[in-house]
Amino acid sequence: MKQFVFNLQKVLELRHYYEREAEINLGRAVGVLSAIENNLESVAQERCRIAEHYSAGYEAHDILVIDRYLQRLAVTKDKLVQEAAEADKKVEAARELYLNASRDRKILDKVRENRQSEYHKAMLLEEIKEIDDLTGTKAQTKTESRA
Repeated sequence: MKQFVFNLQKVLELRHYYEREAEINLGRAVGVLSAIENNLESVAQERCRIAEHYSAGYEAHDILVIDRYLQRLAVTKDKLVQEAAEADKKVEAARELYLNASRDRKILDKVRENRQSEYHKAMLLEEIKEIDDLTGTKAQTKTESRA
């Protein structure tokens, strides 16, 4: 019995490659978004820490420094929020590319499975015909020898 050969195997391999690349790009985009969210969380924790220690016992100069630091943290937070929004858009675009690549690969995988199934059915029928021919020939020779 000869081996099954899928004529579109190279295309299937190429689609596997594109899917893997899209998956890697999605992972990178999610990593960037996660890093930005971690930075946002650390800024929020720093603001809470400063707010807890902020009391009336400081001198005017210290209060001014703390206030400027809080303003800088607010600016940093705003910048990170904008970066997070942009990174989220990139994640969605990368996710869409990955889903398309995955869909394309799955379609070709299904075609391969169907053709392989058809091939095996055809080979099974061919084997059955050969066996029938062999057993039919042997039965004929036995009946001819008896006559």
